[in-house]
Amino acid sequence: MTLLAHTGIIFGRCLRSTLRSKTNLLFGMLQPLLFLALFGPLLTQLDMGVSGTSWQTLVPGVLVQLALLGGSYVGLGLLMDRNLGVLDRMRATPVSPLALLLGRTLRDVVQLVAQSVLLVLLGLVFGLRAPLLGVLIGLLFVAVLAAALSALSYGLAMNVRTPPEFAAIANTAAMPLMLLSGLLLPMTLAPGWLEGVSRAVPFRYTVDAVRQVFLGHYVTTTVAVGAAVTSALAVLCLVGGARLFRRR
Repeated sequence: MTLLAHTGIIFGRCLRSTLRSKTNLLFGMLQPLLFLALFGPLLTQLDMGVSGTSWQTLVPGVLVQLALLGGSYVGLGLLMDRNLGVLDRMRATPVSPLALLLGRTLRDVVQLVAQSVLLVLLGLVFGLRAPLLGVLIGLLFVAVLAAALSALSYGLAMNVRTPPEFAAIANTAAMPLMLLSGLLLPMTLAPGWLEGVSRAVPFRYTVDAVRQVFLGHYVTTTVAVGAAVTSALAVLCLVGGARLFRRR
């Protein structure tokens, strides 16, 4: 069988497992919904320093946050499978090792995009106004970012021993990246030194691009830079994740 067929088999198995876990689906979506419902109204009377409404600023940020946090922690599931011997049994079959990575990554992309759609729908209820094309492009950014971080997360999970070790690494990396990317509040509100540091964080360019397309601005330098940075990050993460995965 081809790599594509093997990937489809692993994707189907992982997706069925995800759909059977109603608790995982519920709580995986709860945090971004709470950000939207409890944090969003606090921003409606504030000058965000950017064009558009506060919802056009917050919703894209929460979408990227969902991809960042959701993609970064998926390796915990693989780590548990590895420790239980499930992964070793699967690797003893004719299934391509790369398919084991790609199938899981594709499942994560589908799950995170589905959650992103629900997030946008809730945003519309609260007052978000964005063109359909802009929303679709924003979801594409989320899908690419989710694929990149999921693959890297799985590669990391293959090279640490315990879930606490994995969680410590993921938490240490994710928190400053989230804060410096301006996901919840744009970095235009930050002091000069902090705004300068944030320019070294690739997720800042992703969220800036998504905010632009939610405003209906598709052909701008911000969108082009965001697309280029996100694509380059995805290539690096996918290649790095695949090497880490196969090395173990």
